[in-house]
Amino acid sequence: MPKHRQSNRQSLALGLLGVFCFSQTLTATRMAVVDLDPAFVGLGRAIIAASLAAIALWATKAAIPTKRQWLRLGATALGVVIGFPLLSSLAMKSIPAAHGAVIIGLIPLSTALFGAWLAKERPSLFFWLSTIVGSAAIVAFSFMAGAGALQAADFLLLGSVIAVGFGYAEGARLSKEIGAWQTISWALLLSVPVLLPPVVMSAPADIFAVRWTSLLGFAYVSVVSMYLAFFAWYKGLSMGGIARVGQLQLLQPFLTLAGAAIILGESIQASQIITAIIVLCCVAVGRKPLPANTVVIQKH
Repeated sequence: MPKHRQSNRQSLALGLLGVFCFSQTLTATRMAVVDLDPAFVGLGRAIIAASLAAIALWATKAAIPTKRQWLRLGATALGVVIGFPLLSSLAMKSIPAAHGAVIIGLIPLSTALFGAWLAKERPSLFFWLSTIVGSAAIVAFSFMAGAGALQAADFLLLGSVIAVGFGYAEGARLSKEIGAWQTISWALLLSVPVLLPPVVMSAPADIFAVRWTSLLGFAYVSVVSMYLAFFAWYKGLSMGGIARVGQLQLLQPFLTLAGAAIILGESIQASQIITAIIVLCCVAVGRKPLPANTVVIQKH
């Protein structure tokens, strides 16, 4: 198998693994916020993940980032460690996970735009058209679900989409320099001093009064969503291109809808299924090969 084809398949497999892990984030968050404060769920997950990151970095004697890399790690953390978890947790307090799943489908467009800006990527026309159509279908669904108006939670989720798109793009660029798992690990550790005070203030007064389902949801978003999933995701983005691999998250609503129905018992509406099918078709169109002179990612 040609080396470039093998690399494309590896980046696709890693990207799909990351999407699968991320897909149950909203479902697990919905479980967690039943008994836990949304701020604790949104920010506390990073404290747990940072503990795992500290062990991994110490065990492997990872190289300490440069001053310039620390600044970029801070920007990455602002998007994926603070912005997305906090805003999505606040939104999940008032809307079903199935509704939020479709809005989160806008992440690939956000990621692609930041990839084009930060990494100077130039995806194909097929990619842009398919991503815009898929994103438009998601916006239309959100508008109809809100009885002709966007809900407050929708704006929170839109903010989280912008934050995580930036964090994905910048983190993918850094992964080319310091490694995929090292990027999320250092970003988590950098966030601890900022996150610790609000996490302590929003922590449950009696942890034994919290139901096991909420604790299980919190454990998932802390260990899987906030840490392990990034191992595969950042590696896939850095190998296959921020925009192309990032577009795989258009598939995420399917998986989240399934999880919301199976785990939470939420009802799935016909409009959700139709929107998800449109998005799936957009992914298939957007996977058409890039021109030979396309820039995938530039190393800075």
